Amino acid sequence: MSKLYLVPTPVGNLEDITLRALRILREVDTILAEDTRTSGVLLKHYDIQARLQSHHKFNEHSTADAIVARIQAGETIALITDAGTPAISDPGFLLVRACCRAGVEVECLPGATAFVPALVMSGLPNEKFCFEGFLPQKKGRNSRLEVLATEERSMIIYESPYRLVKTLQQLAEVMGEEREAAVCREISKLHADTQRGTLAQLVQHYTDNEPKGEIVIVVAGAPEQPRQKKDKYAHKKEKKDNVE
Repeated sequence: MSKLYLVPTPVGNLEDITLRALRILREVDTILAEDTRTSGVLLKHYDIQARLQSHHKFNEHSTADAIVARIQAGETIALITDAGTPAISDPGFLLVRACCRAGVEVECLPGATAFVPALVMSGLPNEKFCFEGFLPQKKGRNSRLEVLATEERSMIIYESPYRLVKTLQQLAEVMGEEREAAVCREISKLHADTQRGTLAQLVQHYTDNEPKGEIVIVVAGAPEQPRQKKDKYAHKKEKKDNVE
């Protein structure tokens, strides 16, 4: 039966791909790739001969319906991105939504993603967490940071090395310099590195050491605020006061 497969690809080490993912990529009629040059390296490594088609954030609005029609006509298609799971801070959502609305079957394989290992390696509480992806670069950035300042769950943020120090400084301004955090860099790659400490310490570290590579920031949630105990007789007291 024709369908859309979402296939996670390695975020670093090329061995971080499942046997099933390799089989699916060999069997489908077409592979949609965020960047065919980047994906070509992976496919060549595993000797996968497949028809590649570009599918990225600049064309996904205009191509989704046509891809749905092809699947309805009997084609089986896989979507991959440069790294990680499609639609997680990457193209994919629009196509999945179009397929769902058209009654086309969608299956997402389990596999690589950057934020899970970063959260686990951070050493911060991970029983509950908030995934933010990339913060707004301009409009809405300050208001979003203010909202996150009171978030009690651990927060996961994607960032580029060029904006890392500025983002850490902004987080320190709204959340306090002593808030615990971790910066995970180049996950699953040769020069993988995780730095842990306060936001102030991380700002200093990456001011002194220029960051490189893909980056995930994990920030501890705000301390839980004590809840006020309700007086179960308060409504009776209020009613009595009104009568008097």
